Amino acid sequence: MNKRISTSLLHILGCLIFLALPYLFAEDGFARLADLPYDAHERRNVLSYLLTIVFFYTNYFILIPRFFFRKQYGLYGLTALGCFLLIESMLVIVNRQGTSPTPTGYYTPYRDNPPPRPMEAPSPFPSMRPPLPPPGSRPSQQTPRRPGPSELNQTFFLTMAGFLMAIVIRVNTRWQETEREKIQTELSYLKAQINPHFLFNTLNSIYSLAIVESPQTADAIVKLSSFLRYVIQESQKEQVSLQNELAYIDQYIALQKLRLGDTVHIDYTVEGRANGKQIVPLLLISFIENAFKYGVSPEEHSTITVAITIQDSELTCHVFNKKVRVFQPTAVASGIGLSNTKARLQLLYPDRHQLVIHDTSTTFTVDLSLTLA
Repeated sequence: MNKRISTSLLHILGCLIFLALPYLFAEDGFARLADLPYDAHERRNVLSYLLTIVFFYTNYFILIPRFFFRKQYGLYGLTALGCFLLIESMLVIVNRQGTSPTPTGYYTPYRDNPPPRPMEAPSPFPSMRPPLPPPGSRPSQQTPRRPGPSELNQTFFLTMAGFLMAIVIRVNTRWQETEREKIQTELSYLKAQINPHFLFNTLNSIYSLAIVESPQTADAIVKLSSFLRYVIQESQKEQVSLQNELAYIDQYIALQKLRLGDTVHIDYTVEGRANGKQIVPLLLISFIENAFKYGVSPEEHSTITVAITIQDSELTCHVFNKKVRVFQPTAVASGIGLSNTKARLQLLYPDRHQLVIHDTSTTFTVDLSLTLA
């Protein structure tokens, strides 16, 4: 609603500035503006600008969506031409109404001889009007003044300006809407891949606890239910609280500690304050999940390091794991989470992130720098 109101106010401001242009850059702009009620020529100019605005919005909201976007270019051109002819006809009518024949036989527009203004004192100087004709003579009836070539050119220029501006703005708006819809479609597809992937790995962790009949299995199931609640409720949002996202990561690492026990050394630290900051949901978990997936083995010493630092609007995430021989069936589906996270970073933080991955024969390291909104 606020965006709609601000857009409407912006349109109103733009229309007012457009109407004021002839008076802002003219030497006698304020004088011409004061003569507007008495000068038919100035009234015609103002009307031409008003009709240009009407034509702009008619073209923007009606003609372009109905004809141009449906590729009916011939019908669109004829309709636009009809609008131009209608505007010019209205201006001719207004120009005729602004002039009238005088008793002397001369056709004098109000612009050349304006009537006295209300409450204006009579002039002490004699009138400069031509003398009255002899008695019995008939005043000459001349044709009312029509718009000259310069006025026709001005009307044509204003109409073409509104015509082209409406096309450019409307086409650009449609292109942005198409790109936005494309990004939302891609993000929905990526989330659809991330959620089942995470659920599959977490269930595999609980399955490992159940096999050894660990008393911590019930606690792990409770944590899994909180995971699912977070994924269902929060992942559909564009951004979530960074504090809630970090709590989600805390629960995930706690679940992994329950499953792994003392077989792996986990160094997990968070520095800085997350209050009031926002982040895209499920963005950091893929790197951490990947470390537990490929850095843990019951036959080798395992080390995993996760360090998250928050300083003002900058967030850094460092994830390190030692490569081990993995005997998990789920390891075959390698790379789904990482590739999706890279794609989401490109879509949602195109110029506000830096991702560096060091992949050696023995270690795997991820360093992510992110500028939060």
